Amino acid sequence: MNEHVVVAGGGIGGLACALALARAGVSVDVLEQSSAFGEVGAGLQLGPNAVRVLHAWGLTDELQACAAFPEVLRVRDAHGGQRLGQLRLGAMALARYAQPYATLHRADLHGLLLRAVQQESVVRLRLNTRLAAYEQTPDAVRVTTENDTVLVGQALIGSDGLWSRVRAQMLGAQPVRASGHLAYRGLVHRDDLPAAQRDNAVTAWLGPRLHVVHYPVRGGKWFNVVAVVHGVLGQGHGGSLGSDPQSWSHEAQAADLKRALGPACAELMAMIDAVTGWKLWALNDRAPMTRPAEHVQGGVALLGDAAHPLRPYLAQGAAMALEDAWTLGRLRAAEPAASVDWPALLARYAQTRWQRNARVQRRSQRNGTIFHASGVLRWGRNTAMALLGEGLLDIPWLYEGPPDPLSL
Repeated sequence: MNEHVVVAGGGIGGLACALALARAGVSVDVLEQSSAFGEVGAGLQLGPNAVRVLHAWGLTDELQACAAFPEVLRVRDAHGGQRLGQLRLGAMALARYAQPYATLHRADLHGLLLRAVQQESVVRLRLNTRLAAYEQTPDAVRVTTENDTVLVGQALIGSDGLWSRVRAQMLGAQPVRASGHLAYRGLVHRDDLPAAQRDNAVTAWLGPRLHVVHYPVRGGKWFNVVAVVHGVLGQGHGGSLGSDPQSWSHEAQAADLKRALGPACAELMAMIDAVTGWKLWALNDRAPMTRPAEHVQGGVALLGDAAHPLRPYLAQGAAMALEDAWTLGRLRAAEPAASVDWPALLARYAQTRWQRNARVQRRSQRNGTIFHASGVLRWGRNTAMALLGEGLLDIPWLYEGPPDPLSL
């Protein structure tokens, strides 16, 4: 039997997985429930660890064509405006980690992965197709879709996001965990910003129970702006527009955001005022992973948000999905073509990934507490940034990754 794997989900993680496996000689069916491939949301950040994966897949030129490469990360006080700390990126990140720090629109990353996958003859992209259930046999996984198509492969990879159906069958129905935080997002053209806000930088503004981050995307022509505040959908935030927790596209009002931000400094408010067409979504996640069985059981594996959804406070959600996919592809490429034991291969994938993913989950959650701190914790955070400088913001264990599974 020719090697075949079914991937549930056609987002960033699913396409990355399909590309990695196709490059390793495996045929892939990608199941996407929508009628067209696309990506919602606005911007994302890719640390050197994620850029390293794209480089390994030969996608450096494609990334260069659509991303921005900020020179610095600045951390500022949302109320007073003073600088709290900074981390040099640009040439410094390249010197430290051999890859740059990139910022780009989510749709641009999804698009470059989709174009790469479409060049792989062994990948079949199935639109309007959603997994209904699966059944494991001793040597295969049988997948049934909602339109009654049956697909059989040596493995099933669930890359179907936070609300994953693969996860629900594999681990049982487990409700997602509400963070109590809401994210407002918007885009603004560079030319519509005040001159002081147009520099090639990631800027994070920290305040009690809130933070705002903005950075260039689409080659620096646009800026992505995300403001995270404490609150609940329907209670002063998008109340008349529904409260579906799975939606990334609630219409939002700038007045609600400004009320939540409180007395922000003039420079931050100028950035907020420049954005039109705010969107809103509730931030949900799951508890950090505790064992490899949360990644893999037999011939079924979870990848990206289906396995380890992240709060956005470390800017590593897309990166961990890319790392997962690269690891899986590298493990498969190292196996003899004639006889691959997929449950054993997936078990190695889980052993390689689960602890790193859990560490990133914990760090992301901790960052949210630190970003939104008040009182003594806020004072300690600001003091530590002043005393420790870049050493507090740089994360070598993260940016030096992903770990090579063949050397572990």
